[in-house]
Amino acid sequence: MASKKDNLPVHVSTDAEQEQGSSIIYAPEVLNIITQTAVNEVEGVAGMCNPSGGLLRKNNANKGLRIEQSPEEVSVELYLIVEYDRPIQKVAQEVQENVRRTVEGMTGMHVVRVDVHVMGVSFEKENTVVESAKKKAKLTGSTEKKDADVKFEAGKAEITLEDEEEKK
Repeated sequence: MASKKDNLPVHVSTDAEQEQGSSIIYAPEVLNIITQTAVNEVEGVAGMCNPSGGLLRKNNANKGLRIEQSPEEVSVELYLIVEYDRPIQKVAQEVQENVRRTVEGMTGMHVVRVDVHVMGVSFEKENTVVESAKKKAKLTGSTEKKDADVKFEAGKAEITLEDEEEKK
């Protein structure tokens, strides 16, 4: 659980501010939302998880990241689950780049580092494709009883229909 100190807004100073005497302050929740959104924009991320690897719901994803902030800098630590059949290193690097670019672009703060911990691989997408392919195969079959054999390879589902009588 975050301490009260962690929830204090962050003050970001700029050259213009020093001249005008004004400031911009970011609450930690703002940085959390920006970071979560940047992570979820990357193709191949199944979701964020807690440090022990448990998948988190989108409304609870802030437990899958740790942000350290100073007045002008921020560092981010993320815990992710990557979709199966995706190059993990490429996904992790894209997350790092997107988080850095998004946080710096939206806040003007310098992102010192983005550490990505890949805690698991999700087969959920493949399971969903296989199940929907089986349902579709059964729906497109005629009144005859048919069984569907579904093979999943490299993002494609191949359906083979067999009559139950042919199996006997």
